[in-house]
Amino acid sequence: MPKQPRSFFHSLLKSILLLSLVFTLVLGGANDALAARSGGRIGGGSFRAPSRTYTPPGGGYRGGGGGYGYGGGGFGFPFLLPFFGFGGVGSLFSILIFFAIANFLVNVIRNALSGGENGGVLTSSNPKVAVGRVQVGLLADARELQTDLDELAQKADTGTASGRAQVLQEATLTLLRHPEYWVYGAADSQQTALDSAEAKFNQYALAERSKFAEETLSNYNNQLRGDSGNRAIAGEIDKLAKNLQQESGEYIVVTLVVGTTNKLNLPAINDSADMRNTLRQIGGIGSDDLLAIEVLWTPQAQGDTLTTDDILANYPNLKLL
Repeated sequence: MPKQPRSFFHSLLKSILLLSLVFTLVLGGANDALAARSGGRIGGGSFRAPSRTYTPPGGGYRGGGGGYGYGGGGFGFPFLLPFFGFGGVGSLFSILIFFAIANFLVNVIRNALSGGENGGVLTSSNPKVAVGRVQVGLLADARELQTDLDELAQKADTGTASGRAQVLQEATLTLLRHPEYWVYGAADSQQTALDSAEAKFNQYALAERSKFAEETLSNYNNQLRGDSGNRAIAGEIDKLAKNLQQESGEYIVVTLVVGTTNKLNLPAINDSADMRNTLRQIGGIGSDDLLAIEVLWTPQAQGDTLTTDDILANYPNLKLL
């Protein structure tokens, strides 16, 4: 008889442990699903070196009295060519040799002058450019902002420089129109050589895209992709989140990544004034100076939001404004 109660309690304990394990696994799976967030993306561009032509300052060769003429005033070949062993004869062959030597000396001087700043690489082929990133965390009540970005993604021309500049202006304007929703912010920029700027730009963009479970709306280099089914699922996930756990804060995070030939001096974001000045500086980049851009926002699906825990876990660089 004494063994029966012990066996009963032992079975009850095993059942409780089993239920606890199942409950933990279910909640763990639910949390993984809730962490899966939708994201939007607009952008395009490239980091090709700008083409430049060199125009001699003297206007080139002139066969007259001035400039590089044979006789009269200016720069007479019969005066210099004796030093090269050609006597005083200004033949065509002598002229060609002189121009070859002059061109060689000019290139040596230009390489020497540019080598101090760019490691011996010509400034025209590898100039200094800037890569910057601005992030804004807004209250999820800013539903108009999500709608504006969705519409911008669907109609934007991201295949041209002027179209990408318009995307940047419209995105910054959308953010500037909703300062009452700003909660978090961050900005950083880096001046670098053109041949290494693309790697830094991609680093910024991929870091943000990796936080999306799915890019539910994307317009990159005029390739428009969207999945309304995924957006509907994301909305259902948000409803499930509200049923399983009550979170006090819900947010939207927008990230702007730009590459520009301009020099960027983005300040540390400590308050709304810093954020306003930074957005104005970024939005003022013209099409001739804008190399590449990405506008990224999460969540993109209607009804899907970021919780306070999501912000703390995925955006530790954001500062409270």
